[in-house]
Amino acid sequence: MDQAEQLRNIIKTKQLRRKSSARVLTITSGKGGVGKSNVSINLGIQLQKMGKKVLILDADFGLANVEVLFGAIPQYTLRDVIEGKKSLEDTITKGPLDIQFISGGTGVEGMANLNKVQLTNLLRNIPKLDALADVIIIDTGAGISDSVLEFVAAGSEVLLVSTPEPTSLTDAYSLLKSLYHYDGFSKQDTKIRIIANRVSNTIEGKNLHKKLNIVSEKFLGLSLDYLGSVPIDDQLVKAVMAQSPVTISYPKARSSKAFEQLAMDLLKENTEETEKRKSLSQIFQSFFQTNSK
Repeated sequence: MDQAEQLRNIIKTKQLRRKSSARVLTITSGKGGVGKSNVSINLGIQLQKMGKKVLILDADFGLANVEVLFGAIPQYTLRDVIEGKKSLEDTITKGPLDIQFISGGTGVEGMANLNKVQLTNLLRNIPKLDALADVIIIDTGAGISDSVLEFVAAGSEVLLVSTPEPTSLTDAYSLLKSLYHYDGFSKQDTKIRIIANRVSNTIEGKNLHKKLNIVSEKFLGLSLDYLGSVPIDDQLVKAVMAQSPVTISYPKARSSKAFEQLAMDLLKENTEETEKRKSLSQIFQSFFQTNSK
């Protein structure tokens, strides 16, 4: 039995022990600076307010956006797990409203660069998270690097954040194009929703989705759903400067209400969609299979 098969068996064994698994939302963007981590955090907080136990995995390796926006300093990071120093449960840090998050840490370039020992350490721990949360949000890096595409291609529910700026739209389409050609990606098994961030009004958000969807369907045969939009909001900017989520600092702000609506719409799922979701274990298994070829 080779190591690849051993690791897959580890995951399968862990999955059999769990009666249920967390819903996994992979949040990404075509470029930096469009508010992706803010979306991840505030969407997670609104889901937590609605009674869901949420865990955010900061997969933007080398940076620390989630912990900075939370104003929290984790004692351990994902790097400690990869190096075999700590279990994944040890790296969980509590944020506002007891929302949980795991920092990606610094000095980790991406999953594809891990050696076999490091990958084993990670995969042995990943299945534990499925039982610790109702919703796991993976906050990827921005752009079309392999470390981003690895997570997006492996997931079954992807939220793509874009702003109305032409460069943001172009970069969002570049990500979709790269994803379409990425080994391991299946458009049949992946639901991609657009979140329009920093829009002037709801019409601008819908137009953003329409533009992206037209070119995506025409050139990639890939249909994009529209989840909703988040308006330009000075109170959100103030919250970021104070290292506090707007949904906590200013719960009645326009952006906070928008995040609340996004969370409500995400919870409106039918049975068929629920059955198609991948667990976190399956996402990492898909990732490993792709990178072991």
